[in-house]
Amino acid sequence: MSETAPAAVGTADANRWKALVFIALAQLMVVLDATIVNIALPSAQQDLGISDGNRQWVVTAYALAFGGLLLFGGRIADLWGRKRAFVIGLTGFAAASALGGAATTGAMMFGARALQGVFGALLAPAALSLLAVMFTDAKERAKAFGIYGAIAGGGGAVGLILGGFLTEYLDWRWTFFVNIPFAVIAAAGAYFVIREPEGGRNRSALDVPGVILSTLGLVSLVYGFTRAESDGWGDSVTVGMFVASAVLLLAFVVVENKVKAPLLPLRVVTDRNRGGIYLSLGLAIIAMFGLFLFLTYYLQVVKGYSPVKTGFAFLPMIAGMITGSTQIGARLMTRVPARLLMGPGFLVASLGMLLLTRLEIGSSYATLLLPAMLLLGLGMGTAFMPAMSLATTGVEPRDAGVASAMVNTSQQVGGAIGTALLNTIASSATTSYIRDHIGTAATKPQQQLVQLQGMVHGYTNAIWFAVGILVLSAAIVVTFVNAGRPGSGQVVSGAGAEDEVPVPVVAH
Repeated sequence: MSETAPAAVGTADANRWKALVFIALAQLMVVLDATIVNIALPSAQQDLGISDGNRQWVVTAYALAFGGLLLFGGRIADLWGRKRAFVIGLTGFAAASALGGAATTGAMMFGARALQGVFGALLAPAALSLLAVMFTDAKERAKAFGIYGAIAGGGGAVGLILGGFLTEYLDWRWTFFVNIPFAVIAAAGAYFVIREPEGGRNRSALDVPGVILSTLGLVSLVYGFTRAESDGWGDSVTVGMFVASAVLLLAFVVVENKVKAPLLPLRVVTDRNRGGIYLSLGLAIIAMFGLFLFLTYYLQVVKGYSPVKTGFAFLPMIAGMITGSTQIGARLMTRVPARLLMGPGFLVASLGMLLLTRLEIGSSYATLLLPAMLLLGLGMGTAFMPAMSLATTGVEPRDAGVASAMVNTSQQVGGAIGTALLNTIASSATTSYIRDHIGTAATKPQQQLVQLQGMVHGYTNAIWFAVGILVLSAAIVVTFVNAGRPGSGQVVSGAGAEDEVPVPVVAH
């Protein structure tokens, strides 16, 4: 892969926008995959004879490989060059998807999902860091990250629709095979169109102790939360995983502070703005993942929606995210400080979440769920877009991959925490509600009604926590993110975090 410096401005501009199409396509594929497989899981489980106890590994194998290897993937992108890492990631993801679609046993399926996670961990940071180094003009950067942010936020809901269609009208195997055309088109387009700016590679020797400690630490953390959801927080293995994770990640920080060429230079995360972004984004994702989980169950189990109808029910959220990201975030990002987009964005999302605390069995979709999802999408889209850009703004080119990987890591860890934490809160509230009210139900229909009421009661309890988490995200942004109003010129991407340059503040 040749790393060609941008030529004439006109040519460079044209290539950047063409490249964005393929980068966005790859991002859509990765985000789709997070939810599309969930819809197909019951059918795949039955076909492959996977036990209920092992079913979670279809999701967990991917989450562990992806979450554990993200920092390593970001560093490899810095070392090899982002274009090469991007193309290899896409090719590997397509091959792993083909393997998953052709799976004949549970073990083959788990292996395919782990491989998808490995190549996803290479692909995701390479995609974001390509945007970071290719779009340096403030206004262009705002538009590019607006499109990317909308896909990153809304792609999961698109996955629910597509997964429902493919499972209901074709076969669960197509939820894997559908990745192949996405990957082939994106890889071919990237190979011919992307031209990475010169001098952006980090050719330092690989920090092997850092790779081992970070991978084991993140895998332990993600598995700890995954295990907590199924076996409880007091389970000895769960507690052991959390303790191991704390020890390994602490050792990782100590090592990174001492080695000459660290895997994750601490300057990337100790910068006030970036640190605030990573923390607030991770917390917001906790709330989002919990919402996807509860609303999917509410619509299918309580309301009796089909998988396809459930997917379509999420469309207002996608519309809100696209509007917030491309029309509000992208237009205002070069005019106001990022915190004035992110803080209000998280608060608007918390208002949408607050509406959902009024959820009941007979709640109307049009008068409650529709406005709640619009507010959630609008708020999240507005906040995500500047977050993604600001997280990679002003980073030295040689650190772009790991800075991008940290965005993905905060989202991945946030997702694992959100699913486990909010599910635990909902389950315990449901159990206590049913225990307190089941005695008053004399007939079987009344008992079923109490169980449904208990489920909804559990969801609303957990949603209250999600409201608080989003308000906390807004408070963190206002407190930590102090980057001023972006300039209208170029991003000085060679500046270190400590150099106070007027840089366009765009978040991912």
